[in-house]
Amino acid sequence: MVDRLVNSEANGRRIAYVEQCFGASGQPLFVPGRALVGEGVLTKMCRKKPKPRQFFLFNDILVYGNIVINRKKYNQQHVISLEDVKLEDVQDEGTLRNGWKLISPSKSFVVYAATSTEKHQWMSHIKKCVDDLLMKQGKTQNTENDSPVWVPDSEAALCMHCKKSQFTLINRRHHCRKCGIVVCKDCSSNKWLLPQQASKPLRVCLTCYQSLSNTKTSVPLPNTHLDDSSGDSSSDDDEEPSNQDVNEENSLPPEGQFQSYD
Repeated sequence: MVDRLVNSEANGRRIAYVEQCFGASGQPLFVPGRALVGEGVLTKMCRKKPKPRQFFLFNDILVYGNIVINRKKYNQQHVISLEDVKLEDVQDEGTLRNGWKLISPSKSFVVYAATSTEKHQWMSHIKKCVDDLLMKQGKTQNTENDSPVWVPDSEAALCMHCKKSQFTLINRRHHCRKCGIVVCKDCSSNKWLLPQQASKPLRVCLTCYQSLSNTKTSVPLPNTHLDDSSGDSSSDDDEEPSNQDVNEENSLPPEGQFQSYD
């Protein structure tokens, strides 16, 4: 079915419309052999709170962005290659239901669908796209360099490394880019180059720094004078939303959001 989609006029129009919705801030999405398989709104667990995000599933990439206007204008585009994407089920907890982890070398996070049916649709379509892509390329997945799923800020009142430092407006939370825990400034005073995540060295906790130093899997950059914004600025959850963004983010996505094109 995807092969028929690739060469259809409808597929070309859909991809062009997605590019239009992201505007000049997004990257070109139309390439030969690419098909838009499905789209919809999922609730992404961000570092501060869950937020609705628009997702687009292609046969080789997953694209998502912030919802700006009526779910027809988006910004903060993120593109994840499906080649190394893995899925893990997440147990229901309170109001957070129908979730799963999306894990990849470049970025990992938890998302929630509005219904169990929608969750199954998303997971089955993503898995099929990943399997088909790997089969076509004759490759197997590498799990060694997966990016961690960040622990939400709300789950850590104290530094998860020293267990002593209490977070305040002055003593800010930071995330280790290797393991994803929430740490204080003193417990994350070093950087390490993690090429799968970024081209510049990123903040890591003391435990991960020691482990990386012992294995020498990448390039260290010691730095005990990191400013408060260092290491966490590439998260799409640090952006201050406009009033339009706030209105969209405070609303939950309605049921039946997954639109399949296959």
